[in-house]
Amino acid sequence: MTARPRVVAIGGGTGLASLLRGLKHYPVRLSGIVTMTDNGQSSGRLTRDMGVLPPGDVRKCLAALADDEDLLLKLFEYRFSRGRGLSGHSLGNLLLAALTDITGDFESAVRASSKILSIKGEVIPSTLQHVSLLAELGNGQMALGEVAIPIQGHRHGIRRVTLVPPEISANPRALRFLSEADLIIIGPGSLYTSIVPNFLIPQLRQAFEQSAGLKLYIANASTERGETEGYSVADHLTHLRSYINGTRLDGVIVNNNLVADHGREGVLGSIRNISTDQESIDGVPVYSADLIDQNKPLYHDSTKLAEKIWTVFTEKMVPAR
Repeated sequence: MTARPRVVAIGGGTGLASLLRGLKHYPVRLSGIVTMTDNGQSSGRLTRDMGVLPPGDVRKCLAALADDEDLLLKLFEYRFSRGRGLSGHSLGNLLLAALTDITGDFESAVRASSKILSIKGEVIPSTLQHVSLLAELGNGQMALGEVAIPIQGHRHGIRRVTLVPPEISANPRALRFLSEADLIIIGPGSLYTSIVPNFLIPQLRQAFEQSAGLKLYIANASTERGETEGYSVADHLTHLRSYINGTRLDGVIVNNNLVADHGREGVLGSIRNISTDQESIDGVPVYSADLIDQNKPLYHDSTKLAEKIWTVFTEKMVPAR
């Protein structure tokens, strides 16, 4: 292992951004591999109207790795609430779309944004091709797109998700970072719409399987409406492993603070905090701690989560190299 460990986190959306926000304060070379199946709100509109890759999840991760006190960051995250054609758009999404036109491709736009925000790490799209997420539901019907899947999944459950088209090429930079990683972190985030889509890219899944780096899974702090209602921690792990061909995992990090009052958000479906008393699940060691964000008790606190990851990595699971 190098003096500054190479840490790669895989996921998307709010979960990956929260993880990166906490880990950027540690002495690591940090990178996030981001799913590219977002088709909602601003991202979906920009993809349809301009043909750009969906910028939303990438934007969240760029913001998470930036200086939180920087006025430029607040501008990057600004979302328009009015104006024909502007309402609902994030300025950061529009900036990434504009930079794609200026630089000629989306990855160059991401790098340019990284320099503008002086981010502490790397944000890497999992693929540079357009792709959609398709789910087979419990009633045998299909749901297309990241927006539709949890809505219909709430009614019928999700059996399996795939990519359309299925043979998507991975971003070569993502493959290189995985091959060089000292630590690979999966999650937290929406199981079927943020985490699994990355592993549906054959090259990326293979690079993950072959990597010698330590592999940790961050179990979600709660179930999620439309995706994992009624799931236990073990259920999350079992379903994830079905998409990574049972690849070795060196640990699962679990929240052990079950908050009784979730507030209004907690009454949707069967959303609730989840934990486990097991010391291992199917041979995967469990490392637990209070990881809850007291202001949003269905989610992780980025500082607590980063501290636990760092403790597990440095004290328990640093492999000999």
